Amino acid sequence: IIIKKLENVESANQNWFEEAKSHLTISNKWPDVVRCYGLTQNPSNGNYMLVIEKMDIDLRKYLQQNHNQLTWKDRMKIIDEITLALYYIHVEKAMHRDLHSGNILYSQLNNHWYISDLGFCGPADKSSTSIYGNLPYIAPEVIVGREYTFASDIYSIAILMWEISSGQPPFINYEHENDIVMNIINGIRPKIVPETPLEYKNLMKECWDADPLKRPTAYKLMRRISRIHLDYQNMSDDLFKSEKNNLEMNKVEENYTSSRLSTSKIHNFGNLPEPRNATEGINKCIIFYYRMYLF
Repeated sequence: IIIKKLENVESANQNWFEEAKSHLTISNKWPDVVRCYGLTQNPSNGNYMLVIEKMDIDLRKYLQQNHNQLTWKDRMKIIDEITLALYYIHVEKAMHRDLHSGNILYSQLNNHWYISDLGFCGPADKSSTSIYGNLPYIAPEVIVGREYTFASDIYSIAILMWEISSGQPPFINYEHENDIVMNIINGIRPKIVPETPLEYKNLMKECWDADPLKRPTAYKLMRRISRIHLDYQNMSDDLFKSEKNNLEMNKVEENYTSSRLSTSKIHNFGNLPEPRNATEGINKCIIFYYRMYLF
C-alpha cells in the first residue's frame, strides 16, 4: 500500500466526508478503479491521508519511457481500460473531475490500467467559484465557470487519447496559462498525430467538442473504443512488425520534464468568451487579442 496526504482536509465539512465515503465504496466495487482502503489520520499533526493500493507507474511516465515501442495495438489496450473504468465511475453517478495522465496508473502484476484519486482531487476547502484541475485537461465550459458535468470528464478523456497517441503531455510547449486557456476556449486542440487511425481520430474529436452536449456518454465511448480495440486484438502480430520497425527508425527523443503547467491546482479566471470550436483550417489561435478577458 501507499499513503497519500490529502490537501486541506482539516477544514472539510460533513458533506466532504460523506462524498469521500461514497467514492471509497466505488473504488472497492469496481476492478478498474484503484482500490482505496480508507482514510487515516497523522496523530502528530491531524492531517488526513488516503490509504491506497500500490501501483507501478503512472501513464505520463510510462509514455515517456515506452512510447517509441508502443504499437497502436498497445495504445488501444490502454485507452480501452481507461474508458471502461470511467464508465463504471459514471454508472455510480459520480464524476472524477481531475482526469489526467498522472492519475492513470499501471499494475505490472495485472498488466492493467486503473483510474485513481476518485473523489479526492483538490483541497476540501476549495471555494465554489474556483476551478481545480490540471489545466490542459480541463473542459472549456468548466474554464469559463460553468458547472462540471459527466461530459467534462469525457473532454479529459479526449486529451488523454491524444497523449496516448503522441506520447507527450498536451500543450507542452506553452509557458503561460493564459495562452492555454485561450486556446482551449477558442477550440484549438493539440495537433493530431499523423497516421492516427481514422475511427480513433474521429472519436477523439467528438470527445473534445466545445459543446458538451455533442460529446458521447461514457457508455457510448466505452462501447466504441471497445470495438476498435477488439479489431486490433484480432489482427495478426505480423501486421504490427512494420509499425515497430518504423517506430525504431523514427524514434523521438523525449526530454520533456514536468512543468508547473502540468500539475493540478486551483485556478481563478476572469470573464472569458464563450467556448467555441475552431473553424476548419485554423492552426493557431490569435491569443493576444483575447488576453484582455483574463484581467
